[in-house]
Amino acid sequence: QVHLVESGGGLVQPGGSLRLSCAASGASGSIASINAMGWYRQAPGKQRELVATITSAGSTNYADSVKGRFTISRDNAKNTVYLQMGSLKPEDTAVYYCHAVSIWGRTYWGQGTQVTVSS
Repeated sequence: QVHLVESGGGLVQPGGSLRLSCAASGASGSIASINAMGWYRQAPGKQRELVATITSAGSTNYADSVKGRFTISRDNAKNTVYLQMGSLKPEDTAVYYCHAVSIWGRTYWGQGTQVTVSS
């Protein structure tokens, strides 16, 4: 079993920046089995959508809506994934969820952290 705990959400003005962190914990075997990690978000009344992902090898993928503004990174030694968000827009307001996938295809979700972009 893998537990994902997000932090770093909050209220920020349009154009501002915020960094989210997600730490994975659990049995060493389960942690070692994690391949891709990433971030999804869900705005009120909308479906959950992919924001960005990163594999254990460092390959990244971004939603078109955040390309050039958000950067995903990963510290494998700390079992932590980060999402640096810049040039934030009101439409980025959502609950952001950390996500992990094991090499066997098992998925894990964090509890979510609220990001609100408003003046």
